[in-house]
Formats: sequence, C-alpha cells, structure tokens
Amino acid sequence: MKMFHYTIEVEKGMNETIKMLEESLKKEGFGVLWQFSITEKLQEKGFNFPTPFVILEVCNPQEAARVLSENLLAGYLLPCKIVVYKENETTKVGMPKPTMLISMMNHEELKNLAEDIEKRLIRCIDECK
Repeated sequence: MKMFHYTIEVEKGMNETIKMLEESLKKEGFGVLWQFSITEKLQEKGFNFPTPFVILEVCNPQEAARVLSENLLAGYLLPCKIVVYKENETTKVGMPKPTMLISMMNHEELKNLAEDIEKRLIRCIDECK
C-alpha cells in the first residue's frame, strides 16, 4: 500500500530544522505563509499536549496559479503542509503527499503537476537531514 505521507527523521532540533526547511523551500520558490504551533495553541486552550508539533503552510505562487487554473476545486488542497515534530526525542519532518491528495480528483494534468511539486518538496525536506 502506498503511504499517504513522506516523513523522515533528522538529527537536528526543531528550530534548526525549521530554519533549514525555510531556506531550502525558498530555493525551490516556496514561501512559508504561516507557521503554527499546535502544542502552544492546545496548551493555551488548557489541554495537556506536551509533544512539540509545528505545521508550516507553504506555497509557490506560480504553482498555485497553475493548479487553480486547471481546477478550482484543487484549492481545497492548498496550501501544502509540512510538519515538524518530536516523537520519542527524535525530530521528524513530513508532509501529506500532494500526489495522494490530488489522486482524489481524478485529473491527469493535476496529477502531473502534483508529481513535480511533490518531488521538489521532498528535496526540501531531505535537505534537513
């Protein structure tokens, strides 16, 4: 069975990993629109959630325009999400695979675009190793 996500373990801490990720994303034309700490938000709301977990919403404007030009419903899947979190003292970086998400739409041109975007985002994630 194909995994819906791509996730790796890295040797660095979360902050260093996020900085490296932002730099590699920039090289690929992606920017971080929003960085959100689920841990902080849940704790702020009174929930005991000690696991460090950060979501980065990333976007490449050119690719977003191409995807939306093909099918506006693809906007439901934008922006791409990359997560950085700690599990058993290990920092992990991952994302839901754009190809898996777009496969729900059964649209050949979008599938090709998603494959390209996925390869580029995986390269960015792999640079955090």
